[in-house]
Amino acid sequence: SLSCIRSKTWSPYDMIMISLSSSRIILHSWTALDLLMNIFYEPFFDTEKLLTAAKIIFAFLNYSSLWFGAWLSVFYCIKVATFTQAFFIWLKQRIARLVPWMLLTSWLCSVTAAIPFAWHVYGVRNNFTAPSSMTNSSAMRTTRKDNLGVLILSNVGIGMPLILSVV
Repeated sequence: SLSCIRSKTWSPYDMIMISLSSSRIILHSWTALDLLMNIFYEPFFDTEKLLTAAKIIFAFLNYSSLWFGAWLSVFYCIKVATFTQAFFIWLKQRIARLVPWMLLTSWLCSVTAAIPFAWHVYGVRNNFTAPSSMTNSSAMRTTRKDNLGVLILSNVGIGMPLILSVV
């Protein structure tokens, strides 16, 4: 609200909602821009550097949105639930101070998880086919050349917010 903007102090709920809504608006805008660029400027947009940048930005925005949505779920759970465990009570008392750090950590995790898209993690295939191990030697298969560590790193952007939301 306007009073929140004027006072320059935002409640934890406001910080989470502003982060979530802005990441979603930017993500939707980026997706629309990407679509328009692919339709109207296909030859220009087809360069590998631009395609890689588009993938990284999309991944970052998508991961950020997932993180902020997960934090909103956690925030609501902490505020409305009435558990009597010591950790939960401690967390309930300190959530307001933790929110800025949670959002910053989420942003850094999103950046880290989006970096593997610069290395073409998804869909990287060797340009050769190898004989299948089946009895029919004429059957061919395409081999993947994925680094397991890079795949795990890039999926942390999806997995951790899911775990937060489920827990």
